[in-house]
Amino acid sequence: MQQILNYIGGALKPAISGAWMDNYDPSRGVVYSLIADSDGRDVDLAVEAAKAAFPGWSNKSVEARAEILIKIADLIDSRLEEFALAESVDNGKPLSLAKRMDIPRGSANFRHFAHATTQFHSETYDMGSVGFNYVLRRPIGVVGCISPWNLPLYLFTWKIAPALAAGNTVVAKPSEVTPMTAYLLAQCCIEAGLPPGVLNIVNGAGSKAGAAIVGHPSIHAISFTGGTSTGKAISSIAAPMFKKLSLELGGKNPVVVFDDCDYEETLATVTRSTFTNQGQICLCGSRIYLQRGIYDRFVKDFVERVKSLKVGDPLDGDTDVGAIVSKDQYEKDLFYIRLAQEEGGTILCGGAPAMPPNERCQNGWYIQPTVLSNLGPQCRTNQEEIFGPVVTVWPFDKEEEAIALANGTTYGLAATLYTADLKRAHRVAASLDFGIVWVNSWLVRDLRTPFGGMKASGVGREGGMEALHFFTEAKNIFIKL
Repeated sequence: MQQILNYIGGALKPAISGAWMDNYDPSRGVVYSLIADSDGRDVDLAVEAAKAAFPGWSNKSVEARAEILIKIADLIDSRLEEFALAESVDNGKPLSLAKRMDIPRGSANFRHFAHATTQFHSETYDMGSVGFNYVLRRPIGVVGCISPWNLPLYLFTWKIAPALAAGNTVVAKPSEVTPMTAYLLAQCCIEAGLPPGVLNIVNGAGSKAGAAIVGHPSIHAISFTGGTSTGKAISSIAAPMFKKLSLELGGKNPVVVFDDCDYEETLATVTRSTFTNQGQICLCGSRIYLQRGIYDRFVKDFVERVKSLKVGDPLDGDTDVGAIVSKDQYEKDLFYIRLAQEEGGTILCGGAPAMPPNERCQNGWYIQPTVLSNLGPQCRTNQEEIFGPVVTVWPFDKEEEAIALANGTTYGLAATLYTADLKRAHRVAASLDFGIVWVNSWLVRDLRTPFGGMKASGVGREGGMEALHFFTEAKNIFIKL
């Protein structure tokens, strides 16, 4: 059985404890590989390697760092099929989705920040005859990056690439649920000639390896993507130690559809935005608010579209919805479906485990895409993050009501709205308390733009110059004339 090793000091190695964790293929519900079960000792080793590598890496020219990052991107691209298959098997997502989105985005993150760092500039402030100020931006040192299971390579590289591009050295932990592509990435880093210790990947449980990264006194910044409750725990440890924090946390994203929308395009996009990756994307819509004039028609057509989605073997090319990532998440999704019924909700479609698509997948974790109605805005189903193929629909009459409904949770990550009225689009988008708002679209990403949430959805921003700012410290220098 394959062993997923740590990558520390430029070498692949098991955990110091010699212990291993089971890694499951969710499409079959079976253990298919073993993960190094690391603890604080492995993190200490990784930090020492990162500290030793920092002077050399931070003093390289931006062009030299960029050249290595582009080599890593090229190696990911050259192994697209291998990476995509590994992501599909590890996560349960359709192989076609991994090929189309996850792996290309992983290489794009390296390529984007490799180029961005060559354009990174500081400010000067002229004070006339008195003198002038200029700002130096220098890498922080050793930083920690902890990523989630839903978009494993996509979000792992989203953190690592800007940290490395800015001149930091990194101790990173992928999710223990989906570590395989991080292991393949380590192989690419070795082949690309990344100096030993610049990137260190420590596998294992969040309660051991993750906690050790967050609490290590020599790690000066933490970039984390995951659940809000975990983000609170990280803050309670890191904030008293005065670490820089970037937290991209949970979401309960609204979809607001006005009756003047481009109906067919909206119907197709809303279906995609709610069930892509089994609804396991932090940006998926989970609360659909429909203006009353199109409510009945839209719900009818939407349910028909959802029923037509194929729940299948992730390795089949025509699968729309794959396996749920883990047994725990599978049981959580089913719990919320039962809760929705207890709260008075009506199941319009789905609402149960899906039949295994074939003999190979007979023990896998599959759920029918589920649409629920008659659930009030304040019920738990509409307030708590489910992170699965479960959405609710609810009518509204006026624009102000739609805004209030959309803003009516503790979360503020992403929102989508559909309307042909340009003035309304600007007005409503400005009134929505979310870090990103898509108008008549979904998941259109420009890596130069700031990304992150408001309220319980996080602290700080990732992407573009925001990420390079986070991974550097600004120093103001005044020169007297």
